Amino acid sequence: MNKEEFVKLTSKNGLSLTDEQYSQLEEYWTLLVEKNKVMNLTGITEHDEVLEKHFYDSLLFTFDYKIDSQKLIDVGTGAGFPGLVLAICYPSLRVSLLEPLTKRCNFLQEVVDKLSLKNVEIINERSEDFSKNHEEEFDIVCFRAVSRLNILLEIGSKMLKVNGDLIALKGRAYQEEVNECTNAFKKLNLVLDKIQTTTLPSENDVRGNVFVKKVGHTPLGYPRNYGQIKKKPL
Repeated sequence: MNKEEFVKLTSKNGLSLTDEQYSQLEEYWTLLVEKNKVMNLTGITEHDEVLEKHFYDSLLFTFDYKIDSQKLIDVGTGAGFPGLVLAICYPSLRVSLLEPLTKRCNFLQEVVDKLSLKNVEIINERSEDFSKNHEEEFDIVCFRAVSRLNILLEIGSKMLKVNGDLIALKGRAYQEEVNECTNAFKKLNLVLDKIQTTTLPSENDVRGNVFVKKVGHTPLGYPRNYGQIKKKPL
């Protein structure tokens, strides 16, 4: 996906980027490639591939979901996908990037500083610990390429406001993961809202972005310690 295709497709889906925003994405790519030489951030570094498989992929769910000034947390953000891309493309969005690895947080801070992003905070903490101490703070909790859905639901539900949305960006196995979550939905006061099924343009690679609504307070005792979550998922 080249620049023209990226701009055309995002505009077609209701997201019109300014020249400054696109320049910020380009600078982000430059910083990503440079830092990737000394630490493992991504296996994808070619410009057109990053545009499609990281940047465009990070935005796909917003084509089917209204973004305005919500408070969003990207859990296990890694190199900043989707959180940093969302912060650039939706400047009214208030974005928290949650990442346990200090080196990655340092990279994220470098990008935020270089791009002069005012709507981003970086949190260097384990997600299950952060969730326990930040109950119902966020309108949107999102995950991309972190873990299986039933694990994500337990980790993310407590930090999500009632009537907020947990959004998991998934690949072609999305339905299998949703099918595993019947018990997690019930125990955590969550309901499946919708699934956005789409593909990446060049490779027809399937994406299933799962939208889950929180309909009641998270019961006491959740999330459990990560060892318990992973050993015996809900």
